[in-house]
Amino acid sequence: MDTTGGGPPRPDENAPPGAVDGMVVIGATTLARRVCAALRESGRPVRHLAAPDDQELRHALAARPAGVAVLVGDDLSALRYALAVRHVRDSVEIVATVFDRTVAQQLRSLLHHCVAVSPADLLAPTLAGLCLDAGTLAVRQDGDGAVAVRRLDGAFVERAWRPSGTARRRALLGRLREQLQPHDADARLLLIGLLGIAAVLALDWLWLVTAFHEPAGTAFLEAARVVAGVGPAAAHPGHPGYEVVSGIAMLVTVGFTALLTAGIVDRLLGPRLVGVLGPRVLPRTGHVLVVGLGQVGLRLCQTLRQLGVPVVGVEREPAAPNLRLARSMGIPVVLAHGEDREVLARLGLERARALVAVGSHELDNIAVAVAAHAVAPEVRVVLRAGEDEAIAETRSLLPLGLTRDITRTSAAYVTAHLTGQATGAAPRRVIADSDCDYVDLPGRGLVRWPVPAGDGCGHVAGAAESGAGSGVSVHAVDRDAAQRGDADRDVVRTG
Repeated sequence: MDTTGGGPPRPDENAPPGAVDGMVVIGATTLARRVCAALRESGRPVRHLAAPDDQELRHALAARPAGVAVLVGDDLSALRYALAVRHVRDSVEIVATVFDRTVAQQLRSLLHHCVAVSPADLLAPTLAGLCLDAGTLAVRQDGDGAVAVRRLDGAFVERAWRPSGTARRRALLGRLREQLQPHDADARLLLIGLLGIAAVLALDWLWLVTAFHEPAGTAFLEAARVVAGVGPAAAHPGHPGYEVVSGIAMLVTVGFTALLTAGIVDRLLGPRLVGVLGPRVLPRTGHVLVVGLGQVGLRLCQTLRQLGVPVVGVEREPAAPNLRLARSMGIPVVLAHGEDREVLARLGLERARALVAVGSHELDNIAVAVAAHAVAPEVRVVLRAGEDEAIAETRSLLPLGLTRDITRTSAAYVTAHLTGQATGAAPRRVIADSDCDYVDLPGRGLVRWPVPAGDGCGHVAGAAESGAGSGVSVHAVDRDAAQRGDADRDVVRTG
């Protein structure tokens, strides 16, 4: 596979006058700034609008750009802008970042020449590969199974991946051992009450069958009456001890019933994110802890489950919107703070395969990584970065673990789409490495695709830092207009 060179192709200097190769970028996000910087570095004219209204959008599209990137932080806003762009320009290529799969599906069905890109889906295979093996760059699902991408002698090699026989046996035995091992208080109450009542019923039935030679059905009826608190079904002359034990059993069962009722009520009223039996039990060994159950965390948990790797989600917000989805997918989730060392120890970090900190705030991810190293220094730690400009240099985080920049990876994929649509070389996927990203291009394989820092965008970066919240407007230079000698300028609102 081709791993040298790469990057956005530069426009043809011999192109005839009026050839269209400009781009429009919509959004004030870090991703929008990095895409703008990458396109400008490739020599393409870029018109960057932070939050345009309909009139500004029409004016920007009047130059008939080759592509439009809608890189806003809200899915519904992305849908609205994509619809507006398609209304003005019927044939322009659109690339929009959308996290929700329902919105992405609607975009693809409603608009032709529109690519819905989910940064979470782009990065999940890379994060999953790092969890499985430090030498694996990514693991993706193919039609015939999972495929692992590794680097061998400077080249990329793709091979079928499946867990080893030892790992599969450990996972099976682990799932069996994990049954009936409650993690939270309400599950413990429910289990104690249920097992206590079952023990009283079984012991009373066994006594009646073995000591009094009662038929099994009659013995069960009498034992059930004891558990229900209405006493033995019949007296047993000559055996006063049975009546005494039955009375004690009835009193004890009252306590077990109270515990069972409290556990059931808590389970019914609570979120029920961790199961006592079934697929949502808490794994204790060979699992991956995913801290932060946003879009990236949820996609990663889903990918790992598809690969047969036990996973536990950790989320600190009880009202997080993805908790319901995680429950429907059978993913066990613990409501706790991932930077709490006691929580990590209780979740079996020392016996885990890896810990992944993928919260939306990079500083929180750093705190989780520090706590993880304190609890289990040998466990592999993977961090998500890319939004916080203070730690944009991800190599500085190397002592904390393996770091991947979701913004840089998404920018590489988006720019590859924008620059490759005209030549039919749109990327199929992207793989993130520590210092660069590689896009999979038809006929070329994985190609190195460097992306500059967000500060390279001269349109919105200064506004995002100094103008936000102050009503300051920034004038972005439209290169096409400058070449025509037009005095018009695009106003980028940042309020």
